[in-house]
Amino acid sequence: MSVQKSILVLLCCLLTGSLFAQKGKVANVVIVTLDGMRWQEVFGGVDSALMSDPRFTYDSKEIATTFWHNDAAIRRSKLFPFLWGTVAAGGQLHGNRAFNNFVDVANPYKFSYPGYNELFTGFPDTLVNSNDKVWNKNVNVLEWINRQPGFANKVAVFATWDVFPYILNRQRSGMYVNADRDSFPTGTKEMQLLNDLQYLTTRPIGVRPDVFTYVAAREYLKQKTPRVLYIALDETDDFAHRGKYDQYIKSAHAQDAMIADLWRLLQSMPQYKDKTALLITTDHGRGDIQKTQWRDHGAKVDGAAQIWLATIGPVIAASGEVKAAAQLYQGQVAATIAALLGLKYQPAHKPMPPLAPVTGNR
Repeated sequence: MSVQKSILVLLCCLLTGSLFAQKGKVANVVIVTLDGMRWQEVFGGVDSALMSDPRFTYDSKEIATTFWHNDAAIRRSKLFPFLWGTVAAGGQLHGNRAFNNFVDVANPYKFSYPGYNELFTGFPDTLVNSNDKVWNKNVNVLEWINRQPGFANKVAVFATWDVFPYILNRQRSGMYVNADRDSFPTGTKEMQLLNDLQYLTTRPIGVRPDVFTYVAAREYLKQKTPRVLYIALDETDDFAHRGKYDQYIKSAHAQDAMIADLWRLLQSMPQYKDKTALLITTDHGRGDIQKTQWRDHGAKVDGAAQIWLATIGPVIAASGEVKAAAQLYQGQVAATIAALLGLKYQPAHKPMPPLAPVTGNR
């Protein structure tokens, strides 16, 4: 099926109201990405073959005791209790290919910088073809929103990976982007403690642990109340590349707990309660047909284009796990973020259309 035909089919489905609510907008959007997190674990839980393989799992009994169940629905809930408890009850999960519900990257490279470029600029730029620290020439939806009335200095990014300032072009965009060894904004005891901890801790994946990225973002949200917040977590990808399936699984479970903690906080604050949409996704998939390729991604790896999307919020229909056949693309997320806020994303390049007509704007 062509991209154009897939989008037409998708829009027809959306106009029936089967996926997203038709009216309304939100005041705030929060985006969280789990780098390189496979759809196979999101929808199926722990992989028994990888869990049992001593090349990838140091203590298979420990992983089995904590995360295994013969029933895949229970198994995935053990791994991702927030996704399969809260989001499945009040939001949507897309990308279970067992139901021909597809979410894919459109860029041909199927690794991180091109993926995040597609995710936030809304198009798969073939000139973005490395993970090098090169300032991105493409305007992304976050910086575009930051320039709109009512959003100036109300967009913030906290990332574990140190390439994000380049992906989102911190020097041009003017928005707040904090990554890896950047100091956290001081002014409170909590932030000062986080600074001390992040500089004194070990760095098993080469950059700061995700928990420091998350907690700093949480404290920033409390202090600055941004209208758009993006949190980019990284450990899942790094442990996967190292072939440590047990650590990949534990990191995924911890990331789910961080998102649950974030959602509870949002629902406790008047600025965010019932006014905020949350989107959770990833930058690329990983191999699975050849089990040893679960560590890898890229143009030559089957399955590396296969991703997933979860979302919840007051204007989003509570469809749970979407089982209707459909084709979504990573590049549609950028315009969707703007549409949730009642904005029509209009950069110099032509972005993909939003995932749904979530507002009255078309």
